Amino acid sequence: MTLRERFPCSRRTVLTAAAALPLTAAAAADTGGPARLPSAERYFPRQGSDGHRTLAYDLRLAYDPERAWLDGHARIEAVAVEHTGRIALDLAKLKVESVELDGEAVAFHRRDGKILITAPRGLAPAQPFVLDVRYGGRPAPVHTSFGPIGWDRTGDDHDGTLVASQPVGAPSWFPCNDRPDDKAAYTFTVTVPQGHHVLANGTLQDHRELDDGTARWTYHHAGPMAPYLAAVYTGRFVHAAAPDGHAPVPVRNAYPADLAEEARHDLARQPEMLRAFTELFGPYPFEAYGAVVVDAELAEPVENQTLSVFGSNHMDGQRGSETLVAHEIAHQWFGNSVGLSDWQHIWLNEGFATYAEWLWSEHIDEDDADTLAREAWADLAGRRQTLRIADPGHRHLFDDRIYVRGACTLHALRLTVGDERFFTVLRSWHEVHRGGSADTEMFLRHAERVAGRPLGDLLHPWLYEKALPALPAAP
Repeated sequence: MTLRERFPCSRRTVLTAAAALPLTAAAAADTGGPARLPSAERYFPRQGSDGHRTLAYDLRLAYDPERAWLDGHARIEAVAVEHTGRIALDLAKLKVESVELDGEAVAFHRRDGKILITAPRGLAPAQPFVLDVRYGGRPAPVHTSFGPIGWDRTGDDHDGTLVASQPVGAPSWFPCNDRPDDKAAYTFTVTVPQGHHVLANGTLQDHRELDDGTARWTYHHAGPMAPYLAAVYTGRFVHAAAPDGHAPVPVRNAYPADLAEEARHDLARQPEMLRAFTELFGPYPFEAYGAVVVDAELAEPVENQTLSVFGSNHMDGQRGSETLVAHEIAHQWFGNSVGLSDWQHIWLNEGFATYAEWLWSEHIDEDDADTLAREAWADLAGRRQTLRIADPGHRHLFDDRIYVRGACTLHALRLTVGDERFFTVLRSWHEVHRGGSADTEMFLRHAERVAGRPLGDLLHPWLYEKALPALPAAP
């Protein structure tokens, strides 16, 4: 018996009811973001700055694949949060040539992966400012306890590049305020040798061949986007629109020529996924979507905003990784549009995207979410119970128990409140916090308001205790 048979209404009725059910006044009013955590309370206290918020990055990059050399000019529009005479940016290993503040050269020095910039006249709270940082060198991944993260090279001849920055790899290639709750608009203008292609977040605004044998590509993404989700890919790709033109936004993919047949097949159902998730989660939050397949094997795909990245090993021509395709699309709502106030709440990204895998399985009439949840629960029950998934500790951010137990948490909520209320919780969660950052306690309050009942006894054990709760019985 499927979940759709267990519940008294069909999937189509569920979707219609979820879309039509209004938000409660309390839920609609819960639009404030979480308090901005000071550095000392965050998982990566050395990353990012408490002193300013970023409004926009304009990244002008020139990359020479033969020398693996990057020349960069980052124009950063920001606003001060507090009264300060110093601005801090994150930049890992690249050399800084000059810094200007509001058009005037200013002093700076480097320390522990930071650019510390002097503001001679000081900055007042809420004062806007513009930084111009010119820098260059050979970008390389940042070495972390999760392995190398950030800018890397691809292909047998290493003339391609990829960016996979989660959680702290963005400073490997541009100066930024590297915290997940500092979201901004982005423009990327990237110059490479002719014959090489560039892909980046958002939409292509301009592409032109230059007289000096280079080509310039310009992308813009209004965002707002956290630094770890910003991405640039260079190399040689086949570009293709998704075959189904009924997606809610344009879908454009890119992949190496020798993987074109497999990638076209394996990514062909992206438009259907976007339609299904739009019904379940609400309007798609950005102006475009796509995926890039790089000429390298990756342990896992990466969720970069509007442009997921897959390794060559994820394309087999048999849709063997299709659940991962669904997972990365779901991140556009949960993880990208609704971001995190800090990394301890990563279950809000990964639990939601894992549950979307199960919803996609339901959609295509394979195993239903209840079957998949109970199989996942049985696997979890046979493993060590050592994590509190709402605060797992920074070393366990990517433990797969967070992903799976997070999805089981959502399924327990669904079984408890019913399909109509459950999908209204998901849709309104995105609606209320679209483009912002959120945390676990905000989700708990939101779920209770929409469901119209206390849910602490149900959800707190799933999120804050190590012992694995039992799944509720299916109706």
